[in-house]
Amino acid sequence: MKVQGKMFLGLAVFLLATAIVYGAWSKEPVGTTGLFLAFGLAVMIGYYLAFTARRVDAGAQDNKEAEVADDAGEVGFFSPHSWQPLALGLGAAFGFLGVAFGWWVVFVSAPLLFVGLFGWVFEYYHGENRTQ
Repeated sequence: MKVQGKMFLGLAVFLLATAIVYGAWSKEPVGTTGLFLAFGLAVMIGYYLAFTARRVDAGAQDNKEAEVADDAGEVGFFSPHSWQPLALGLGAAFGFLGVAFGWWVVFVSAPLLFVGLFGWVFEYYHGENRTQ
């Protein structure tokens, strides 16, 4: 994780320099603001990765003489097939459409949002993927 943290912090330095030069030359506030926000995001991610790297064991990517096969093995846990993100995405899409077309659509999309959210949160407590 040290490598990823350094990469994001290096990206943050580049974005800061780009934002300053772009803001000075273009006098355009929207692009300058976007670049400064990208700088802030890169700093947050880089700091988190650098902070987390101190608490976990060094990975294969932190060893300069590591082979690709050194990083082989189990990657992690991935959720099984689920329909809940689709319901949540449709509810969110209808909710945002409600802002454009009329607030009554937001109230119609709220039940779909809640079904998707609660289904996704509690999908491991019922059905074939039950873990407890």
